[in-house]
Amino acid sequence: MSTDLRHQIQTTLEAQRELGLKDVPASWLDRASTAPASRPPQEAPPAPHPSPPREAASPSPTEAPPPTSPADLPSDLDTLRTFALGCRKCGLCETRTQVVFGVGHPQATLMFVGEAPGFDEDRQGEPFVGAAGQLLTRIIEAIHLRREEVYIANILKCRPPNNRNPLPDEIALCRPYLDRQIELIRPRIICALGKFAAQTLLATDTPISRLRGRFHDYRGTPVMPTFHPAYLLRNPGGKRAVWEDMQQIQAALAAPATG
Repeated sequence: MSTDLRHQIQTTLEAQRELGLKDVPASWLDRASTAPASRPPQEAPPAPHPSPPREAASPSPTEAPPPTSPADLPSDLDTLRTFALGCRKCGLCETRTQVVFGVGHPQATLMFVGEAPGFDEDRQGEPFVGAAGQLLTRIIEAIHLRREEVYIANILKCRPPNNRNPLPDEIALCRPYLDRQIELIRPRIICALGKFAAQTLLATDTPISRLRGRFHDYRGTPVMPTFHPAYLLRNPGGKRAVWEDMQQIQAALAAPATG
């Protein structure tokens, strides 16, 4: 067996074990089990970053009136990203380090939507890069995909101070960016990670525990709500439920596309 194939098999089995399967050696999971908590409490503001942030290579952000609908925003993903980098439509622009727009394949068939950037994401300019992001990567690998094959974004593009919950007005002002991302990427399936992502996309206040486990509809696109990876780090017992949700997503992606 080639080294590359052996590595691919080990990576997949390792990810499945992380989600609760019992037929993989526990020693393969040392990296995940020793990961630090993903949301450090009440962190002091980070020191100035010694090197230019990830967004620095982009064109200068575009100032514009507040977007009220996706139709008010650019019609390609790169321009939309540049537009979002200059957003100052709510108070989060005063406390963020940088805008965290989204990352991944621009024509991804699977899109993950989370809540908001955390401490690590705010510093690096990329969603899901802390401990919760490491677990999300393993979840993606468990259904035989790679992180670069999917698209990952959040409801909010800026970190709320001390990782507090998003406020309704912040969600309302930032929502057009996410809606436009979804329009441009056109994923076959959206996986909503956690309460805020699921409730925002589905316009409901139903608890995530009742939403998960079945597909819902967002403007014609199937949405599978599931628990947020940060929740799983605190509550490992939820991994089995997430694995069941991801198996449904995997089966839906394997089915022939319609329409």
